Amino acid sequence: MSDRPPGAGPPGPAGIPDLVGPGLRVLFCGINPGLRSAELGLHFGGRGNRFWKVLYGAGFTDRVLDPSEQARLPGLGVGITNLVERPTTAASQLTPDELRAGARALEQRVHGLAPEWVAFVGIQAYRQGFDRRSAKVGKQPERLGPAGLWVLPNPSGLQAHYSLADMIDAFAGLRQAVGEGRVGGSGIGP
Repeated sequence: MSDRPPGAGPPGPAGIPDLVGPGLRVLFCGINPGLRSAELGLHFGGRGNRFWKVLYGAGFTDRVLDPSEQARLPGLGVGITNLVERPTTAASQLTPDELRAGARALEQRVHGLAPEWVAFVGIQAYRQGFDRRSAKVGKQPERLGPAGLWVLPNPSGLQAHYSLADMIDAFAGLRQAVGEGRVGGSGIGP
């Protein structure tokens, strides 16, 4: 018997469907699904992943959402996609070719979705996929298609370089760029 919640996307090697809608203010781009996320068909679904806590702490949501509540995000102007669809135990198992191909595909998706911002979650994979060896966390000087570009630390439980408080601060910088105020029913900020 599966413990997948109702409405979860299809699991397995095809990855997790994009979580998008019209009027996106921010499209978060994860590196790739972890095995638990793929099994559940949910973005950032691993038990140790801090994404949902960080979203709340930075003001993107009005409470800590469970991954099974991810469908609420597009109504708040927030979407989620992945650079690479293939699930792995760790992002380090992805090849440079997969990351570069994912970067090209992401740019095409961004042109179609036209979010205001793309927030890439994972600095090392961003550097490799986009050939930006000196990129740092924060706002990037270049754009990704029509969108402003922000790079954030990876909230995976396997990533120990950033404390929860440091991650919240990094995500809050993006939140401030998007607009002041907590997320409400009509989207992020004013």
